[in-house]
Amino acid sequence: MTTKVFFYLLNERFVENDEQVPEQAQQVMYYSLAIGHHVGVIDCFKKLLVCDYDDYQRFVESFPEGEAQRKFSGLMKFGEIVIDSSHVNLLAKAIDENKGNFTAQHQQWADILMDTLASIQREPVMYIMVKRRDE
Repeated sequence: MTTKVFFYLLNERFVENDEQVPEQAQQVMYYSLAIGHHVGVIDCFKKLLVCDYDDYQRFVESFPEGEAQRKFSGLMKFGEIVIDSSHVNLLAKAIDENKGNFTAQHQQWADILMDTLASIQREPVMYIMVKRRDE
């Protein structure tokens, strides 16, 4: 059995009803999407990246001690982490400053993460869900 790490991007949300949201209610709709499932919102995730758990650990260990390493290492402790708009600046800065320590494989992951963090910066209701799974 191997352990993998899956990065999923929230790429779509929809409300479970047949009615179109009126233009003047858009702000209420965005708020509802932000608060989530309590209002019948369904999240649709797209697989962003799959990596070997041991490689992921080496990726995390390549960062200097600090908040970025702590955030990424949460996966080892809790089995999953969420990366949302509140983490964008911290992680983008850490990834950029750490690029000299990455292997070629880790640099590919970093490129994908940087592109995705930029997307989250533009659309703050997006987020990344990172999960550990045995296969």
